[in-house]
Parts: sequence; structure tokens; C-alpha cells
Amino acid sequence: MESRCSSIDSRFTGRGINSINSTPISVRVESYEAAEKKCISDVRRTFCLFVTFDLLFIALLWIIELNVSGGVRVQLEREVLHYDYHASFFDIFLLAAFRFAALILAYAICKLQHWWAIAITTTVTCAFLIVKVILSKLLSQGAFGYLLPIISFVLAWIETWLLDFKVLPQEAEDEKRYQSFVDAAERATLIGPGPVSDGQFYSPPESLADSDEELDDKHEPEKGLIQNVT
Repeated sequence: MESRCSSIDSRFTGRGINSINSTPISVRVESYEAAEKKCISDVRRTFCLFVTFDLLFIALLWIIELNVSGGVRVQLEREVLHYDYHASFFDIFLLAAFRFAALILAYAICKLQHWWAIAITTTVTCAFLIVKVILSKLLSQGAFGYLLPIISFVLAWIETWLLDFKVLPQEAEDEKRYQSFVDAAERATLIGPGPVSDGQFYSPPESLADSDEELDDKHEPEKGLIQNVT
């Protein structure tokens, strides 16, 4: 089933600005505002999906690491209940959960139009991972000691790139396009309907029958005068 709302590009770019005359501008503006209240843009929705993928992928890798290291239940007790900063991967999973909660809250629920939230999450992620790799013993625990920190680091920067170079510029461009429609609607309202052409009002031509009767009325006195003279 089709989505109830589409992005601004599918509403305006596909039809083109040249079709403004075919549809009232006020209707376009109202439909855009209604769509904005119901949904988020396609690029922002894609970003939120990638943030969800980040959490699920890190969780999957962590579960695989638990299973490989001697069983999920045993390793959960060792890494969660008996948490050790130098040997546990549980904090990397919590870091992914922190990114997910902060970014979904900021850019899906609050629909933030600024980059400060992604800057905080990326800075916290990078600082934590760098310190953990330096101070912990993850690198001596096999492939997952390398894999989990590197993938978490890369995913955080991909999210930053998506937001800064895709989501925010695209939405700013859509906002400018919408503003152009609003300005056009305001100009059309101020100008109002044009003056009525004089050619629309005309007098019907005189009837030929009436003309003949008038001519006969004019000629009758002349005929009577001629007959009297003769």
C-alpha cells in the first residue's frame, strides 16, 4: 500500500513549477503543510532506518561474540553482571543504544533541523572507543576485539555524513521550494483578478426589421405631401 505522504520532491519537482497555473497555488501550499504534519521526509526516514540498523547490527555482533566465547547465558553473566571495562563488550552495545535513543528522539520525534545532536553522539562515541581501545584488553580477545570497536566507529561517522550531507541540505532545498510557492500564492492574492475587458460588454445590433419600420415611418409624411401637391 502506498504511503500516506510523500516527500516534497514527489509533490513539486515531478510536476514542475510550470504547472502552477493548472492547480491553485493555495491548494498546493495547504497540501504541503498537511503532509508535513503527518510525516517526515524520505531522506530523514532513511537516516532513521540507518540508525536502527546501527543498533541492530552492533547487537547482532555482540550476541555472536557471546556465543563464540562460551555460550550466551554464561557470557551475559560475565559481561553484564560482572562488568569489566577492560574485557567487556557490553559497553559498546550500550554506546550503540545511546546513539539510537538520542538520534531517534532528536531527528524522528522532535524533527530537529540542526546538527548538534549528531555532533554530540559522534563525539561521545569516538572519545569512548579511543579510550577503551587504548586502556582495555579487547585487542587480545580475538577478531571481535578489533571488529566491534571499528564497526561502531565507522557507523557513527556514516550517520554523521548522512545527516550533514544528505538530510539537512535536501530538506533546506525543499523548504526553499515550498517558500517559493508561498511567495507566489501571496503575490497572486495581492494582485487579485485582472480588470474586465471592455470587449466583454457590447450592445446588440439594431434589428433590421425595426430599421425598415422606422424608414417607412419617415417616408409616409413625404409620400402624403407629394400626393397633396400633385
